[in-house]
Amino acid sequence: MREAPAQSLPRIRRLRRSELPSDTIELARYLIGKTLVHKLSRVRLSGRIVETEAYTVGDAAGHAFRGETPSIRSLFLPRGYAYVYFTYGSSFMMNVSSEEAGVGAGVLVRALEPLEGIGFMERRRGTHRLLDLARGPGRLAQAMDIDRRYDGVDLCSAETLWLGSAVRRAGRIGASIRIGITRDVHRIHRFYECGSPFVSGPKRLCE
Repeated sequence: MREAPAQSLPRIRRLRRSELPSDTIELARYLIGKTLVHKLSRVRLSGRIVETEAYTVGDAAGHAFRGETPSIRSLFLPRGYAYVYFTYGSSFMMNVSSEEAGVGAGVLVRALEPLEGIGFMERRRGTHRLLDLARGPGRLAQAMDIDRRYDGVDLCSAETLWLGSAVRRAGRIGASIRIGITRDVHRIHRFYECGSPFVSGPKRLCE
């Protein structure tokens, strides 16, 4: 399966901040089916968001739990900014700030269905397996060429990395506990498009 020609895709409109729900859980659900776009000098990358996780105010699993520090300042920006961090010694992960200024919370973008720039993603990921290009937050950031350069970028106005409208209606949205955390593990804060083969995680959490 290869990418569709750019002309066959509907126009992707940049989302306005006023369209983003001001609640972290609502934003995590809202982003399912929306588009993440990264415009590089020679290629445009895009993908449908099919999986997210919410990290709310007071969530012990969230990076903002112990308060603001310079390294997580972006989580305390108004909703719609990128918070990008490095983890496990090998992977970047991208979140969307989700509350008002000064309140630390965010939505982790966990998986994409690739739309544009698939050849570039394949080279970045070292695989031609479409399902594995952006399934999981570390793979997603690598495929989309997202790193700390984009920490703090306004995803509602930047020319390079931004959130876009849906190219088609999202399917039924499922919810489950989050993946790979050790605190507040009981919270049903992971959302995904049911039936999408691009969703990450064990099958028991995707039904």
